[in-house]
Amino acid sequence: MFRLRCVNTCLRRLHYGRTMYQDQVLEQLQVCTAEDRLFDVVGKNKAKLTVKHVGCAVQMLWQFQKRKPQLLRTVELIKSHPQFLTLRVLAENKIALMDDFMLVDILYNFLRLKVDHHETLIQQLVSEAWLRLDRFPMSSLSKFANCLSDQQLHLSPLMGHITSIVDQKLSSIDDPRILTIFMISTSSLVSPRLRNALISRADCLLDTIVSSQLNNPRRVLQFLRHQKYSHRPLLEKCNRILLRTINRMDVENISIILGLYQSMQFSSWEFRVAAKQKLTEMIDSSTEPLYFTKLFITLAPMASPEIRKGLENTALLLADELDAHEALAIAEALEEIQSRNLSLMNKIASVIERNLHVYKPVEVARITQTLFTLHYHNPELFTKLRSILLNFLQSSNFPSEVTMLTRVLSMLSCPQLEETVISRIDAVVNQCRLNDLNSISFIVAKWIRNDTPYRHNTPSRYVRLLQTLNRCGHERLQTAERLDSVLEELKHISGEWFEEMLLEETMVTLQRMMDQINWTNVPEVAVFLTKINHLCPPLMDHIANVALQDIDKIHHSATYAILLPFSLLSYDPVRADELYDVCIQRFTPHISSFDPHLLILLAYTLAVADYFPEELVREIFSINFLGKLDSQLETLPDTLKMRTRLRLMELNRAVCLSCPEFQVPWFHEHFCQQLQKKRNFSNVPVQQQIHKMLGEVLDGSKSVRVEVVTPYFYTVDFECILDKNLQPLPYSKPGTLQISDKGNTHWGTSLLENIRDELPPGAQRVAVDFLDSKSFCRHSHHMKGETLMRKRHLEILGYRVVQIPHFEWNSMELSSLDAWKKYLKKKIYGELSH
Repeated sequence: MFRLRCVNTCLRRLHYGRTMYQDQVLEQLQVCTAEDRLFDVVGKNKAKLTVKHVGCAVQMLWQFQKRKPQLLRTVELIKSHPQFLTLRVLAENKIALMDDFMLVDILYNFLRLKVDHHETLIQQLVSEAWLRLDRFPMSSLSKFANCLSDQQLHLSPLMGHITSIVDQKLSSIDDPRILTIFMISTSSLVSPRLRNALISRADCLLDTIVSSQLNNPRRVLQFLRHQKYSHRPLLEKCNRILLRTINRMDVENISIILGLYQSMQFSSWEFRVAAKQKLTEMIDSSTEPLYFTKLFITLAPMASPEIRKGLENTALLLADELDAHEALAIAEALEEIQSRNLSLMNKIASVIERNLHVYKPVEVARITQTLFTLHYHNPELFTKLRSILLNFLQSSNFPSEVTMLTRVLSMLSCPQLEETVISRIDAVVNQCRLNDLNSISFIVAKWIRNDTPYRHNTPSRYVRLLQTLNRCGHERLQTAERLDSVLEELKHISGEWFEEMLLEETMVTLQRMMDQINWTNVPEVAVFLTKINHLCPPLMDHIANVALQDIDKIHHSATYAILLPFSLLSYDPVRADELYDVCIQRFTPHISSFDPHLLILLAYTLAVADYFPEELVREIFSINFLGKLDSQLETLPDTLKMRTRLRLMELNRAVCLSCPEFQVPWFHEHFCQQLQKKRNFSNVPVQQQIHKMLGEVLDGSKSVRVEVVTPYFYTVDFECILDKNLQPLPYSKPGTLQISDKGNTHWGTSLLENIRDELPPGAQRVAVDFLDSKSFCRHSHHMKGETLMRKRHLEILGYRVVQIPHFEWNSMELSSLDAWKKYLKKKIYGELSH
């Protein structure tokens, strides 16, 4: 008995001593403040380190690095330290002793410390984790999923297993961070049903996020971008959270978020304005090449000319310090802002040329396209790029990559299409998507034009390739089963080949899939019909029915896209008034949440269809709204900025003419005068022909005026005045109709009264407009909405409008001078005599 007590006492002392010893080692590790001190502790105790000590040491190494700015991290030095190898060996030998939390944490930390994915340590940790997968808590499972993503295992069976677990236990996830990590990691494998469930869960959990949590909404945006799914309510919720945190964002986060918004075509003027201000404040502190590059590519496109010039000057000073990818990013930003800074372009090009060996195929293609677009002149560099592109093309087997490389090669001077290029296209063409086939058709057409000996006799190799493209395009459409996939492929497609070869088959396919049009994709179908300028009544009627049936499910901002084809293509479905009314009712409560430029585009679309909701009009022409618009315009690209200003002018004109009771002033006089000064007036041969014949029909050229500028700045092709007996009145002197001082100082209908006062009693002004193919829907004589709106407005201004469609003027019936004159007389006198 006494002996047993002695043994028990000794065991307790031994266990107590070991515990005290372990605590001492752990305490020594935990009080370390730098890597060197930690490695000293590891070196002195390597024979006694337990799995707990290894986990603590590896975690602290990553925490030391995490606290440092990206440029000051010393991961490579840590990896080369002898004691880091000790930790790796100990970790690999003690995997079986790790609990679930420690197993995943050690894997995560080693990956963050850049241990190669193919090392046996990483592979064994992953294998052990797979065996325990079903028992992992959701926090460890999300971290493990993140580790698999780091190893590019998005499509692995292991990630599929995790996706299945997430599907089963989704309702139990209450932590936004865990959920959003799962969303990013499994985004390549989720089904539409699981995607919707994840979005619904994220929508609930984002409400619990505190303002300091930036990564969660950013990961949601990345998930939506990867899914190519624009869920507007969730996007807007993320945007509100990000707006609250923007003052704490660094350049990298602002750049990432703006990039995500752009790729999803989500516009947030408030975030852009706030981002511009925040980035401008960071200019002086962003002196390192990495951070300055991110600042430049994000701020330059929306900066004022003065700030942009300063950024270019700084980029010139830092150019020699840029690495290969930073130089490419700067070059693409210069392309976006259409820079003409030759000194900076030369510097960036020299950095790129030194690093050509490190670029991947897509990067070399981007370089070539950027330098070509910038009109950069360096034949030697372009020769190198062409050689590299050809080498990449010969070894590429990816259809999209072959198409991209071939398209960029076609930009460079090349007298003939090399057999190498044709053979690579032939090898992949059967796998190409519609947009790739369309790109290849552009390339072939360009090479045919440049192939001088064959301009009038296309060689058989081109003919065979075009025939193959046509066959593949038709087969892809005929075998398609999912409407959403077809719409994705058609999103960026355009050009003669598509219009001539695939448009008809595309419309057949869309009508075959008409039952798949629902409230989620109806805006996309409507935008596509508008883009191709094609009137298809069955599809339009179905779009109207879906919108009327599910208007409450459709996001208020999507009403703009839905109304576009009905307005711009001037198509009235059976329930046209009801369609416009329900759309107006849907967006009216949310007018204040629209981006200013989008609200203008929406109002203009309604104005084309002759709808002017009073609440919408008064909102747009309020001082507060116009102030917000000015702020947003400062951040928009020049093209979109000009388009928005033109649409505001046209809307202002439409409201003044159609709704004088709203008493909205005409405030675009100076803007229109500036446009007139920049405009080049030139008559095409057809208009010259019509002008000459009008002079003969109206008894002399003095009775006809050309390019007449009306009040509110419409430009009429030809104008004449007929008295009460329908006899032409000669103009006293050449020129254009001017707005009088009285008209300039009075709003509303005073301009119209001014015009009428200038005419003799009973006389009337006649506007003669030649309508080319742009005034009609494609392959149709159906007149578009904007042409009809112009006619309405000219009639309000006191004109009788005579329209000469191109298909009538160029018809076989009008093949002689007498026939043309008779046609004009009938148009002018026949219509006016009724």
